[in-house]
Amino acid sequence: MKKLVFVFAFALITAASMAQTPAAVKIGYADVEYIFSKMPEAKQIQSDLEGLQAQLKKQYDTKYNEFQTKLKTYQDNVNNPNIPDAVKQNSARELEQLQANLQKLQEDSQADLQKRNSALLGPVQEKVGKAIEDVAKENGFSLVLNNQISGLDVILFGDEKLDVSDLVLKKMGVNPDAQTTPAANTTTTPKKP
Repeated sequence: MKKLVFVFAFALITAASMAQTPAAVKIGYADVEYIFSKMPEAKQIQSDLEGLQAQLKKQYDTKYNEFQTKLKTYQDNVNNPNIPDAVKQNSARELEQLQANLQKLQEDSQADLQKRNSALLGPVQEKVGKAIEDVAKENGFSLVLNNQISGLDVILFGDEKLDVSDLVLKKMGVNPDAQTTPAANTTTTPKKP
């Protein structure tokens, strides 16, 4: 009888300890930049951003050339005794204002570019995030990490079986084997076979 109580107690303790052991955590990783480079939207987004950047650069260059022309005129006239000091001072103030306008134009251009970048990438990032979440749930992953953050490797080593990047692409209806040109200004990590 004591043996039976002992065996029962041992079985009860073993069962209780197993119940308290957390379930195995399955961790995967995804290369979001690689996923983005394979998406059809990537080329269009890059084209839109490059178009806006060219337009903003053209505006800046026009204002910069105007500034340079007025600066050269001012420098040519600054030592000319035939030009009144009031005209020289007025030209100097105008140059200062043009320089301030150039600085503001540059800041506004950068803000516009960042705003457009966010507007274009926001829906794509949501789409990728949703696909990663769906793939994680469907394949029993407790956690999916990003392979890189700001171009720095976060995953120093990972079993390729845990890379869900191609599964995410397939979930979004994108063929991961299709040749696409990586979007400019994004660092893409080539997929390992």
